[in-house]
Amino acid sequence: QVQLVESGGGLVQAGGSLRLSCATSGRTFSSCTMGWFRQAPGKEREFVAAVSWTGRNTNYAGSVKGRFTISRDVAKNTMYLQMNSLKPEDTAVYYCAADHAGAIWPSVSEFDYWGQGTQVTVSS
Repeated sequence: QVQLVESGGGLVQAGGSLRLSCATSGRTFSSCTMGWFRQAPGKEREFVAAVSWTGRNTNYAGSVKGRFTISRDVAKNTMYLQMNSLKPEDTAVYYCAADHAGAIWPSVSEFDYWGQGTQVTVSS
């Protein structure tokens, strides 16, 4: 069974940092493009960042560029999102996702595996 499990969410003050992790199991994710998305209450799910299967290529939403860093450890089948200089508007449920086709860069509908999400709350 394919599984993506996020962890690392929590409550942090504005200006603080958090590191999210996405552990994968059930298949080989080493050839997948991986991504992070988020969804705030009353809003649509939005793209945050993506990393290619090699880890050498990354893509970021403009709202997080320069503050968030996406990375992956293929040996550990784990992806990370380091979030610095957090703002209250970063508050959302964060989801990790995988595109088995390894596209650069897939649309949200092309991500075919999703985690359950982890809550990130940034207080002002």
